[in-house]
Amino acid sequence: MLLSLHQFPVVVFLRGVNQMGSIFDTNKRIRLGIWGLGRGAMFFKACEKLNIDVVAGCDYVKSMRDDFKKAQPEAFVTDNEDEFLHYDIDAVLLATYCPDHAAHAIKCLEAGKHVLSEVTAFHTPAEGVRLVEAAEKSSCVYNLAENYPFSKERLYISKKWKEGLFGDLIYAENEYNHDSRRPLTFKYLNNTPIQPGWSLHAWRSWKHQHYYCTHSLGPLMHITGGRAVRVVSLPGKNSMAANVSQVKASGIATFASSLLTMDNGGVVRNFMGSTTNDTHQIRLWGTKGAAEFVGEDLSFRLGGKGDAPKMKVNASWPEFGEYAEEAGHGGGDFWLLYFFAREILTGEKAFWNVYRAAQVTLPGIFAYRSALENGKAFDIPDFGKKEDRDAYRYDDVGQTRYDWKRGPFPDVVNKNEILDFTTIMTLLISRHATGARAAIDWLSMLDDIQEIEKIIPVLRDFVEGFDEMKATFARAKAIADAFPGTDGAQMLNEMLELAEPERSQSDEFLKQVKNELSKLESGAKQ
Repeated sequence: MLLSLHQFPVVVFLRGVNQMGSIFDTNKRIRLGIWGLGRGAMFFKACEKLNIDVVAGCDYVKSMRDDFKKAQPEAFVTDNEDEFLHYDIDAVLLATYCPDHAAHAIKCLEAGKHVLSEVTAFHTPAEGVRLVEAAEKSSCVYNLAENYPFSKERLYISKKWKEGLFGDLIYAENEYNHDSRRPLTFKYLNNTPIQPGWSLHAWRSWKHQHYYCTHSLGPLMHITGGRAVRVVSLPGKNSMAANVSQVKASGIATFASSLLTMDNGGVVRNFMGSTTNDTHQIRLWGTKGAAEFVGEDLSFRLGGKGDAPKMKVNASWPEFGEYAEEAGHGGGDFWLLYFFAREILTGEKAFWNVYRAAQVTLPGIFAYRSALENGKAFDIPDFGKKEDRDAYRYDDVGQTRYDWKRGPFPDVVNKNEILDFTTIMTLLISRHATGARAAIDWLSMLDDIQEIEKIIPVLRDFVEGFDEMKATFARAKAIADAFPGTDGAQMLNEMLELAEPERSQSDEFLKQVKNELSKLESGAKQ
């Protein structure tokens, strides 16, 4: 069954697509510039039906500009933000470095441009105050690009929640565990190694996962309509390999788990970070029923008691779902642009206005503070209230930025000797160190694996990459040995330790892997 968007907390401007191939019944076009061509370039396809023309791009990374020009040959592209904002554009899709979002959004608003800002909205409370008041002062639209609420399953839960199916929120668990931080410390989103090759990504290399709380908390806010009012986080101590020393020196782990009190009295566990198990699930308990979206399965338990029947259900898209299916992030990228364009063209408000942008960003800032203070609870201000803004107007305390321009080899004079550092780290994290670890550990589990066919590509990749792996390990060791005591050496050594190179690059182990692979492949053919 196709659901109408009128059943959701939004209103459609036009049902269906008009003769011009557009969802909106108007000839008006939105001239969009994209500032930040890594993440920003992922929105191209979603623009096609939404009266949006991508006419300009800005990025300081040459490979990003080159890729953009290939995709949009008629568009203006520059590395100069002032040239970009002076170009004839109506709106900016802002996907610059995360800690700079507030300053850049304010600059766009003051230049008379509508803003769709990537998450998170700001880095410190004072930045949030400035952003909220800039948006209040401006006649332009400000939306936050929090896309995780807009997958088919989460939209469906939201619809049913608002119908009253689950009652009031008792408790929820939200997770956005995504081990993207480590590889993206050393490469751009287009898979090009960070340049210069001795440096690190400008913010993914150091910014704590508590700050990146919106993909887990955002869906819960959209489903229930509530906001967090208090937060506490106990500091973990153990982290995965390859983090800069400044992050380790904070004394708290790189994963981020917090408990939130919501404004209705419900409690939420919010869990983000780089871990050994990527999960994007959400589980909700209401006073009348419960819902969970785990893996690919959406299940409801209805009946007002804990052992009531639990059944898998089929989620349905609202109108225009076929266009969402083609977009990124489970359809979320389409809906963000849809709501943004709709507000510009019709005035109908989107969910992620500047106040909700603050509501979904602040819990991470205060969770980080809580962890630093060994679990002290913090009240979360409401920046929709001037008195709350006044209390934090000069609170510019935030996690100290890592000096990524000096990089992990700050005292090395001739950095030409290490121009391949980011390439080597990318190979270690994305393939060879983790691949060696996987081969070693899964071979020890052969007798207990249920889906034995899934180990075949793991072992095959290890065999096919064996020679490159040995060369990568050798180069990693050479750099680490040449520059001891640096962050770069520490990260290389941690990845090598993970790989057990004495074992994983031995001829004996290679022979063992080949023998097991041969048996498994023979069995798969029978």
